[in-house]
Amino acid sequence: MKAIILFGHGARDLRWREPFDRLVLMWRNQHPNVLVELAFLEMMEPALDQAISALVQKGVAEVVVVPVFFGQGGHLRNDFPLLLDDCQKKFPEMKLSAMPAVGEDNAVLQAIIDFGFSAL
Repeated sequence: MKAIILFGHGARDLRWREPFDRLVLMWRNQHPNVLVELAFLEMMEPALDQAISALVQKGVAEVVVVPVFFGQGGHLRNDFPLLLDDCQKKFPEMKLSAMPAVGEDNAVLQAIIDFGFSAL
């Protein structure tokens, strides 16, 4: 069984995570047969290893991590690969992979353009 982890930075203000929670609800409504979890780099829970652990307990064998970041900054270039590697060592039975940052995708960029244009 495969699952998705939507991975965000995290923030001190709990309201910051509200769009992430909505994103998970939307995912679950549109893809009810594919498990999805949230995880955060810092300041919020669950951490990536906690989210993976929850999925292991549900019998998931493969996880794709989707960084919900606008671009490939230092966290994604430096911190994230180390974190993912640590998780792979902690959960050797799990196949882990990652997508590029969502902001690197042209469809996401087009959605932002469309959103901005709708204000005109």
